[in-house]
Amino acid sequence: MFTPLPRPATAESPRPPDATDTPVPRAAATFRHLLAVTLAAASLVLVGPWLLDAYLLNVLIKAFFFAIVAITVDLLWGYTGYLTFGQSAFFGLGAYAAGLTFTHLGFSTGTAVLAAAGAVVGAMALAAAVGWLSFYRGASPFFATVISLALPIVTAQLLLSGGEWTGSSSGLTGYMSFDLTMEAWFRIAGLAVIAVGLLAWLLVRSDAGRVLAAIRDNESRCAFLGFRVPVIKILLLVVTAGIAALAGFGFGAYSGVVAPELAGFVLGTELIVWVALGGRGTLWGPLLGAILINVATAYLSAIIPFAWQLVLGAAFVVVIVCLPRGLMPMLLAPQFRRSRAAWPLRLVAAPAPDPGLLLATASVVDVDVALDIPMLSLDGVTRSFGSLKVLDGVTMQAYPGDLVGLIGPNGAGKTTLMRCISDGAERSGGGVHINGHALARRPPEDAVRFGLGRKFQNANIFESLTVGECLRMATARSDRPSPWARQTTLALPVYALDVLKATGLDRQLGAVTRDLSHGQQQALELAMVLALSPRVVLLDEPTAGLTKTERTQIGAVLADLALRHRLCCLLVEHDLDFVREVATRIVVMHQGRIAMQGSFAEVTESTLVRTIYAGTALPATEAI
Repeated sequence: MFTPLPRPATAESPRPPDATDTPVPRAAATFRHLLAVTLAAASLVLVGPWLLDAYLLNVLIKAFFFAIVAITVDLLWGYTGYLTFGQSAFFGLGAYAAGLTFTHLGFSTGTAVLAAAGAVVGAMALAAAVGWLSFYRGASPFFATVISLALPIVTAQLLLSGGEWTGSSSGLTGYMSFDLTMEAWFRIAGLAVIAVGLLAWLLVRSDAGRVLAAIRDNESRCAFLGFRVPVIKILLLVVTAGIAALAGFGFGAYSGVVAPELAGFVLGTELIVWVALGGRGTLWGPLLGAILINVATAYLSAIIPFAWQLVLGAAFVVVIVCLPRGLMPMLLAPQFRRSRAAWPLRLVAAPAPDPGLLLATASVVDVDVALDIPMLSLDGVTRSFGSLKVLDGVTMQAYPGDLVGLIGPNGAGKTTLMRCISDGAERSGGGVHINGHALARRPPEDAVRFGLGRKFQNANIFESLTVGECLRMATARSDRPSPWARQTTLALPVYALDVLKATGLDRQLGAVTRDLSHGQQQALELAMVLALSPRVVLLDEPTAGLTKTERTQIGAVLADLALRHRLCCLLVEHDLDFVREVATRIVVMHQGRIAMQGSFAEVTESTLVRTIYAGTALPATEAI
């Protein structure tokens, strides 16, 4: 058997060598750089009216409002992975809130506040309903995109059908609005787009922003880390809808003209084009893309009216095919690489760990548990696909300190059983109890809340995040991510640190996970699962791709989980030598049922098990 790893002398001792508590200088440098850029942009906005003619000022004011909506599209699409055409509907609702209120109720400070509040509240309520329809459990991203595509079409049609009240196809014109000069509007719109861009930048650079990127990369893993992904998406959609509506209100109040096209599908598609051309997932690319394309359209559409849209469409196709990340990352590639690495890599010097993300040990208390009460209980679990029964009445219990080796030939139902334990919707029948909680039909995030952690058969991580960021996602349930800052200290359970140190990942916290070897990705996923501090751990081939030395070290970690920390582990593994070293008992599955369970010696010496692995049919009296 593997010997458990020695208990560290103090809570702080597992910190990797060379880690320091020195604050990362690059954070201050990044802040100073951002402050300088913000002040420069604000200065340009303030002096712009003295340098630009009236026509360009008018074009830029409208472009600023459109740029605000483009930023919200980038948050949804570029950072969260939700391709949406629906932001134009919220923008149009905001514009019509101004037009309808000022036309039918007249203009005053009270009606202006009423219109702005109605625009934001109405758009957010509509976004909540759309989000509920789009992100219910089991809905595909394609379905959500289709809903977003239908939203502006329906909204525009309703505005067209409003008759004189909405102005129908002609819209509303000539209503009274704020008595402000064009120069004042330019400064208001310009400072508004700077403020929205700055807030969005702070969000995407924060720990909460990393959550959005994690959802974009791998929704499934997010659910198995305890994130309620549909709720997060709905909240983000609601907030961005309110911002888009406020931008629409500003546009309608400034222009004095609103038309159904402002809420239509064409504008929704143009927003996607602006974000894609500028560079989705960059914020500044979509912002500049929206402004520059609107300015170019204002001038070139008059010079080449019939060819301009063709030129713009051709540019979009070329960028999508040749530069899928957009123009901004290409033009500023070195700067974007430095920006991407700014937090986790800024002081890394291999083989030393990244001092920008310090590892400390979370206090892990060995829970006093009753050893005779099962942590995991299965009662007649079945899984059927039509007439095919993949699992047929699986019943078993696992107790604190158990490390159960689940073995059987390919197709026996081992991985399917893992899915049924961790996701209530996967079961066709039977019951699962985790630490005394009935899972019923609940989603994986509830299983995590009950104390379950699951490692998948293939490495299930976040490919665009760094090692440190992946581990931060795994601790987000107990340490809520900030929407404006990043932590420089990451507290992990001692056994998660053991996995990192055994595989050298503690010295690669700033490495992007897609660049890791297969074995390191497997080890990282295991560390992420253990970072949840689970009491029941499902391990599907945790040592696949690891070297012999790493397998030995991971085996010691797994033995330590059961013997010292009294975790309950269910291990699927084809390497019987490894299973023999770590498992406290063996469960053999065959054709969706438990054929036998016992010690390793009892199982390997059994004629029944040899018959199963030989591929011959079991006698009816032995098929349990």
